[in-house]
Amino acid sequence: MAKSNSIRKVRESQMMSKAELARKASVTVQTIDRIEKGNECRLDTKRKIILALGYKLSDRASLFDEADEG
Repeated sequence: MAKSNSIRKVRESQMMSKAELARKASVTVQTIDRIEKGNECRLDTKRKIILALGYKLSDRASLFDEADEG
C-alpha cells in the first residue's frame, strides 16, 4: 500500500528537479521517483532526503506521513 508524502510538492516548491534532489541526497533518480509515488523506503533514505531538502530531521512528519496504521 502506497503511503502519502509531500516530497514532490516540497521539491517542486524549491524548483528542484528529481535529478538535483537525488544528487543532493546521494540516491538515484529512480529512488526519488518511487518515494514520490508513495512507495516505502529505508529510514536512512528518508533521512538523506529530508536533509537534502533543507529540513531538520524533526520535520519528518511534515514530509512523510507517519501516522499509525491500525
